[in-house]
Amino acid sequence: MSVRPYRDIIRRKSRQIRVGNVLVGGDAPISVQTMTNTLTPDVEATLAQVRAAAEAGADIVRVSCPDEESTAALKAIVKGSPVPIVADIHFHYKRAIEAAEAGAACLRINPGNIGSAERVREVVKAAKDHGCSMRIGVNAGSLERELLERYGEPCPEAMVESALNHAKILEDNDFFEFKISCKASDVFLAVAAYNALAEACDYPLHLGVTEAGGLRMGTIKSSIGLGSLLWAGIGDTVRVSLSAEPVEEVKVGYDILKALGLRRRGVTVISCPSCARQNFQVIKTVEVLEERLSHITTPMTVSVIGCVVNGPGEARETDIGLTGGGNNTHQIYIAGQPDHRLKDKDIVDHLVRLVEQKAAQIEAEKAAAEAAE
Repeated sequence: MSVRPYRDIIRRKSRQIRVGNVLVGGDAPISVQTMTNTLTPDVEATLAQVRAAAEAGADIVRVSCPDEESTAALKAIVKGSPVPIVADIHFHYKRAIEAAEAGAACLRINPGNIGSAERVREVVKAAKDHGCSMRIGVNAGSLERELLERYGEPCPEAMVESALNHAKILEDNDFFEFKISCKASDVFLAVAAYNALAEACDYPLHLGVTEAGGLRMGTIKSSIGLGSLLWAGIGDTVRVSLSAEPVEEVKVGYDILKALGLRRRGVTVISCPSCARQNFQVIKTVEVLEERLSHITTPMTVSVIGCVVNGPGEARETDIGLTGGGNNTHQIYIAGQPDHRLKDKDIVDHLVRLVEQKAAQIEAEKAAAEAAE
């Protein structure tokens, strides 16, 4: 029995595939993806984005391959990337073959859109020969004309039918190393399509609310859509689509998973919205603190509460806590217990030092345990 059953998420049982060295599906951790927005032939700029995304926590990065110049650059990108690279392919089967030959870990492709059965067989052969998986990428904005005419508009039924039609093409070619996405910019449509797809097959699912918008609104829409699916146990890898830099997509993706307890990376700051009771400038303190702690990858929790109403209670549940007190003197908690007091001027620097020390301690203990095993 779980200690807190109300927090349990029972994940859908999906088959497992491999994207390079990252497992997707089954009992593998839910991975976070993003996509570069540089011109792919600009290898230096593209790799800079890939590395920044990886440093922010991305497990997989996708790059667009619309032309031969892009697939020609892919080999150098794959070689210099710290994470598996997915090649984004639309329509032209030769680009898919070239991407597989260049070392792409996965092809984002709709097999029904690349021509004849013979062309599909050629792409499947290239994928098999080079250990490349695939993603079937269904999008409400680019459904097949026949489905739109029959259903009248993009709807969950049409999207699932499209996904299963593409899946059958790969299955008929004895290829099963693929995942499926069923994206829409409408949150209701995306969630309904993914729920239906989860019932219809056991392939791993790549979650996303596509074209979600700018950083603020896109984050909200993605959190609602992806959050509701993940809470229901649906989803094996996620990409948050924002009109923002790829690093921001990674941060939001991880934060959604952290909020649901599905992945832990870095410092989670629990802070109050502030009010007239605050005994220090909570909002500014948290803003600076989060930036100063962005380099920490060790999972930790830090509470920053402006007064004693909720401060001690929140501190009991966190690794390090700060509760505001009178006369510019505040209480620091370590592992839930009162530890020492602190004056205003030193708040951020002091908390950063405590977190860095705690992170170093946790990593040292982890390394010692691994060495003992």
